[in-house]
Amino acid sequence: MFTDVPAETDSEPGPLLEGYETLVLEAAAEAGVDAIVDATSLDRADAETLVDGEVPEIAVEDAAAVIALVDDRDANALVFELRDDLLMGMTTAVLDVDTIAGAIDADLTGQEVQQALEGRTRMTLTQLAQIQSVIEGRKP
Repeated sequence: MFTDVPAETDSEPGPLLEGYETLVLEAAAEAGVDAIVDATSLDRADAETLVDGEVPEIAVEDAAAVIALVDDRDANALVFELRDDLLMGMTTAVLDVDTIAGAIDADLTGQEVQQALEGRTRMTLTQLAQIQSVIEGRKP
């Protein structure tokens, strides 16, 4: 799911974010507010915003949980697959977290990028798009 988006975009942060948001919005429209509230840490207002076609600033884990509601996949598996893809991309592109932190607009240090990639801190869809764009842009 998330790992398919870079192949469908030009790997710039804007189109990547739009691709991620499209996945979440389509799933939210199908799942409905009550299912989203039950399956995620989102409050009812954010769930309603999603169902109404707008994506609030949400964590990757919540986005995966929304997608998992209609994709018949485990949300944790989606997140682990995404993290693996990002880390493998970093290896292929020969990137370290400090380089990524310096190349994105998000106010994150290299250590915070590493924590986000490892799942030790919250990563938003916007941050994901920025990190992914750096990785995809540097792959040979």
